[in-house]
Amino acid sequence: MSLTWSLKAFSLGVVAFSLSLELLCWLFGRLKHRGTLNKVLIFPSEVACVEYLFRPNSVGLCFCGLPHGVETSFSHLLRYILSASSSLDLCLFSFSNIDLKRAVILLHEKGVTIRVVVDKDYSAITGSQIGCLRKAGIRVRCEADYVHMHHKFAVVDSRLLITGSLNWTLTAVQCNRENVIITEEAELVQPFIKEFERLWVLNDPARVYNNL
Repeated sequence: MSLTWSLKAFSLGVVAFSLSLELLCWLFGRLKHRGTLNKVLIFPSEVACVEYLFRPNSVGLCFCGLPHGVETSFSHLLRYILSASSSLDLCLFSFSNIDLKRAVILLHEKGVTIRVVVDKDYSAITGSQIGCLRKAGIRVRCEADYVHMHHKFAVVDSRLLITGSLNWTLTAVQCNRENVIITEEAELVQPFIKEFERLWVLNDPARVYNNL
């Protein structure tokens, strides 16, 4: 075999090896992300009873006039929030939905560490549930800057991100066209964890007071 053909054969071997390596990397990536949660919820949500999510033993015992046994965008949202076992970080613009408040307080009573960053102006409007969270002993910090804290996201157990256009209000859940993305993709979750920690430190009351 001539030197030219030997070089060509060697080059083809290198190309084949490179393609095989790329294919293996692609397959590994596919397998790695196969079990990763990625879900989209669209609102407005159908109105249905969600009492069974707060009291699992009450299935069949609730006699409210709402439809029962119906899975909705809102019930899915509640399930993911209630799945928290160690921590729940909330960064919200407006929070007036009573069922979402119940979910957060229930987690707090179970020993889940809750931290909340909210917009200062909207935390005090009529119907806001922020006062109820504070009364329950949940740590809440208000955006101290002049700009609105317009985020709407939650991080569950430092691994699951819930974010989108949805304010945590009854109107947003039942009337508005909204979206929520739920994901465990680490490259998406981590920037939100970083942003929450930045805002939590930035709005530490001691720091704000010392800067006055």
